[in-house]
Amino acid sequence: QVQLVESGGDSVQAGGSLRLSCAASKYTYSSNYCLAWFRQAPGKEREGVARIDNDGDTIYADSVKGRFTISIDNAKNTLYLQMNSLKPEDTAMYYCAARLESCLRSPWRLGNYVYWGQGTQVTVSS
Repeated sequence: QVQLVESGGDSVQAGGSLRLSCAASKYTYSSNYCLAWFRQAPGKEREGVARIDNDGDTIYADSVKGRFTISIDNAKNTLYLQMNSLKPEDTAMYYCAARLESCLRSPWRLGNYVYWGQGTQVTVSS
């Protein structure tokens, strides 16, 4: 059973930066995989933020393009989300998700991901 543990969430002012981490245990990212970051603000549905596949191809939600960067360190089995130029509307609980097969066509469909972390809170004040 793969376990995902997020960290790095914090409270920052608008314009600031944070780097989220998602460490995977009991699994090594080696062959096919599809990893993503989602977020959920209070009263809103969970939405996709960024996705990376085993070829290193990335997809971003329009709301974060140019500000967020998803990456993976295979040696550390860790997924990252570098978030720059943060805005109050980025405030949410951030979750990492994993599918241990190739990515499917719909990047933000929740059901495409089998494993989820518990989340890490990001709060951006104006």
